[in-house]
Amino acid sequence: MTAKLLRFAEHAVGEPYHADLVTQPVAAGVSETHGHADFFEFMSIIEGNGLHHLDSGAQQLRAGDVTFVRPRDVHAMQGLAPRGMRFVNIAFPAAAWHGFVDIARIGTWEDATAAPLWRLSGSAVRRAREVFGRALERFHAHPTMLDMMRFWTDLVELLQQQPGSGARPGTRPPAWLARVLEQMHAEPQLRGGVPLMARLAAVSPAHLSRTMRAHYGTTPTEFITGLRLERAAQLLGSTDEPVTQIAYRCGFASQSYFTRRFGTAYGLSPTAYRRRTWQSFVPG
Repeated sequence: MTAKLLRFAEHAVGEPYHADLVTQPVAAGVSETHGHADFFEFMSIIEGNGLHHLDSGAQQLRAGDVTFVRPRDVHAMQGLAPRGMRFVNIAFPAAAWHGFVDIARIGTWEDATAAPLWRLSGSAVRRAREVFGRALERFHAHPTMLDMMRFWTDLVELLQQQPGSGARPGTRPPAWLARVLEQMHAEPQLRGGVPLMARLAAVSPAHLSRTMRAHYGTTPTEFITGLRLERAAQLLGSTDEPVTQIAYRCGFASQSYFTRRFGTAYGLSPTAYRRRTWQSFVPG
């Protein structure tokens, strides 16, 4: 598939997650094929039926199904006769999701070949609709991170009780890795970067890299860079500190490198991102 790469900031600037009720009519055909640069999403099929087109093949979707789309999944949606398909979509940053699964000690479902799919039935369908419905309602009322965590907790608890097609829970990361990933979220640790991460983990850099790839499909360097950019985005949106100072606080050695990586991740320069974020909270 030829795909457009979407970024979370393009859809929910300053929000912990994004939620939408989507109608995919038959006449619309196949939606735009796209991938996710930095976010996951859960989708709950509310009514109708359709196809979920993926690199690994097409999934048949029907009312009651829940599917999980990962950053590496290139996909598109298609409603089928007679009335197409309606679904609720909940998207959230990859870094936040990884933090949640580490703390909760649950599998990430990232190792499944195809996007995980749960075919719910009976009372499970009603419960899933309530969970997605609450998240959608809270999104339109300015959600908090607690709302996001409630959605994750309620939905994961439900899905772990259900059989899934291709939805094998991933193996849990070792305790030392979960611990060090949590520690690296702190700003002082971000400035220490990968060398500090390896020291805190008390393993060799090579072992750290292999374990990160096995459990998260990324390298320690890219993981740290993602955390630094996420922290920088928070500071840009909540302070008036100079961009140079924010770059230093988050562990970037040069403003030019920071600006380049930030633009790649968020599709905007740091200054433009700050302006857009402030405008989303202060109409003008």
